[in-house]
Amino acid sequence: MASEQQVKRYLAYWFQLGKKVVLRNGQETLTPEKVIAGDRYSQEFEEIWQKILSPKSGECHLEGTEQTIDQLLTPVWDLSSCSRCEMPVPVKMAGMPSELCPCNDISGWPNTELPAPREPISTPDKLTAIRDRLQRISN
Repeated sequence: MASEQQVKRYLAYWFQLGKKVVLRNGQETLTPEKVIAGDRYSQEFEEIWQKILSPKSGECHLEGTEQTIDQLLTPVWDLSSCSRCEMPVPVKMAGMPSELCPCNDISGWPNTELPAPREPISTPDKLTAIRDRLQRISN
């Protein structure tokens, strides 16, 4: 089962490639202009995430996929890496896997010459980990 944090990360990665989330059974699409703000997700992304979780939004899914966000949060689905592009994709825990990765309609993807989508990074935490690793090596 994919956790709420994993599903949030899944959407954040695809938003960084321009994918949209479809809300209210196809009546509305949203994508944040900015996904990451320093060491956290942007306010705009967080507002869209809350909208996705709201029962008022009806069925929501990532553009180019069939699984709803609600389905991804059940034990039937998990998130794994696409064998083609290494981006997170839904995988059914039992039965047939999903036929297509959301990357199937992004021309020129995967592109290893561009930075890959990512999660927010805490610079102080990252620097502390590097310092600690260097101290272990020098001792």
